[in-house]
Amino acid sequence: MRILLVWVLNAVALWLVTVIVPGVQVQDPLTAFIAAVVLGLVNALVKPVLIILTLPITVVTLGLFLLVINALLFWAVASLLPGFHVAGFWWAMLGAFVYSVLTWAFSALLPKKS
Repeated sequence: MRILLVWVLNAVALWLVTVIVPGVQVQDPLTAFIAAVVLGLVNALVKPVLIILTLPITVVTLGLFLLVINALLFWAVASLLPGFHVAGFWWAMLGAFVYSVLTWAFSALLPKKS
């Protein structure tokens, strides 16, 4: 049940990103739900591999390159899904940042696992 709630909150966060960031658009609520699932899968499966592969540049930039990885993954998901559009890299950077902050805030509101 908790995973369904997290999925809905991530979709709401993605919709809020489209309200806050003008360069990010989601066509309809169903697309937001699908994009939330795909973003979660990409962050769980692809992101750790990219972090390991780019570890030297991440260390040199004191971790700031992780923001670039987040933006590229956000942009890649938008390019894969019809109905989810990001206007460019900088909009992807801002959208990924806002999405991360919102999903963190929403997950902080959930009751702790027992």
